[in-house]
Amino acid sequence: MRVTNAAASRKRRIRTIKAAKGFRGRRSKLYRYAADATDHGKAYMFRDRKMKKRNFRQLWQARINAAARSAGITYSRFMEGLKAAKVALDRKVLADIAATDNAAFTNLVKVAQDALKTKAASAAKA
Repeated sequence: MRVTNAAASRKRRIRTIKAAKGFRGRRSKLYRYAADATDHGKAYMFRDRKMKKRNFRQLWQARINAAARSAGITYSRFMEGLKAAKVALDRKVLADIAATDNAAFTNLVKVAQDALKTKAASAAKA
């Protein structure tokens, strides 16, 4: 006797149709098209979870760069100075400080500039 596994197949198909809720036309009504649409959507989800991280890092760098240039230093020199001063703030926190607390960011710029001067002086000695 042939076994069709109909209950499990129907359950799987209904799950796919429910996942395609909100799609337009046959993509939300017919299993074949709903399966393709949800697979495509999952691929976009996977890709865009990575893109979200990239986009936010880019935004934070732009904010830090704008604040650093208004303080008279470039982004790359500012980050180099913070690294030399062993300041362990990530770009997300630096961007928030740059946007909300100008006085604190100015202090960080001074710390970075001082660290760059000591780094240059120690490199000149060696």
